Amino acid sequence: MDRELNTAMVYRELGRTGLKVSAIALGCEGFSGKTAEECGRMIDFAAGNGVNFLDLYSPDPAMRSNLGAALRGKRDKFVIQGHLCTVWKDGQYERTRNILETEKSFEDLLKRLETDFIDVGMIHYVDAAQDFQEIFSGPLIEYAMKLKKSGHIHYLGVSSHNPEVARLAVESGLVDVLMFSINPAYDLQPPDEVVEKLWAEENRSREYCNFNPERENLYSLCASLGVGIDVMKVYAGGDLLSAERSLFGRAFTPVQALNYALTRPGVAAVMTGCRSVEEIKSALAWYSAAEEEKDYAGVLAGLERCSWQGKCMYCGHCAPCPRHISVAEVNKYLALALAHDEVPETVMEHYRLSASHASDCIKCGACEKRCPFGVPVREKMDRAVNVFGF
Repeated sequence: MDRELNTAMVYRELGRTGLKVSAIALGCEGFSGKTAEECGRMIDFAAGNGVNFLDLYSPDPAMRSNLGAALRGKRDKFVIQGHLCTVWKDGQYERTRNILETEKSFEDLLKRLETDFIDVGMIHYVDAAQDFQEIFSGPLIEYAMKLKKSGHIHYLGVSSHNPEVARLAVESGLVDVLMFSINPAYDLQPPDEVVEKLWAEENRSREYCNFNPERENLYSLCASLGVGIDVMKVYAGGDLLSAERSLFGRAFTPVQALNYALTRPGVAAVMTGCRSVEEIKSALAWYSAAEEEKDYAGVLAGLERCSWQGKCMYCGHCAPCPRHISVAEVNKYLALALAHDEVPETVMEHYRLSASHASDCIKCGACEKRCPFGVPVREKMDRAVNVFGF
């Protein structure tokens, strides 16, 4: 019998949907090739430990049926994110843009999951601008909106690896949720319509300086507009966990990688592709981990080829502040505000409700001495006062 863990579950709002989702969520990769009994054991363990968010992109009929059986009697305990535009052909998954195939596959999804609705209907894998334009001006978006109007999906999402295309989706006003690949290795790299370039061997010898601005601006935009982000590729296909394969030549722990993604603006949850109860336990360790175990700054600081000099990484090393300012929080709100010509009302309200503000700064400089990335915190606090007024 798999026992529940002693975890203090963290739930976050999935953007403007109002859905409360567990910060650690489950991707479907781990259920591939599993028996119904194995799927049931994993779902029971996850539910028993407060996990309530599940992504299912695979159209594999056996997996869908096994998960449907595992979720029987527990449907109300899970927020399910199911993908449109995936089909099962000749025993394998394919992405499709054919409307008839999409309709048939979605009907199959509902039937096999034994439900009449999906919480988040995710338009699958949109990385090219032309692909986005064709989807959002044709029958696929019409079908998605029809499903939303009928209640067969409650919210609309898009999955992407390209920040430029993801931004188009967010700015359309139609998308409530973005599934996006986030980890420190990808965050350095420029947008591209060819996703394989993110893990290309040639990237290991390049030099990088700070966040790719398109990615940083995308996260801030999502947070400002209330588009919830759930994260895929948090371990960069496992490369981030290996010093030999990592872009940085240093290994992250799973907890550090999860914490990095969960501190990005707009992020509600991380989809982990756990293949067993033991792997779910490992992911859930994030909840009970000490702050020093979550700390990813030591892995990223002082690298020769990759630098975040002057960039706030929201790592918290600046604390404690004698005036109890959450420097990382102020910097995050400042980034959200600067992503717009005018400060969004929601950002201003969140900043106003903070326990302390940039105007409380006494310019002691203690935070700057502790910052591993050389952030000019006092300048940031002055900028925040100029932007927010206090």
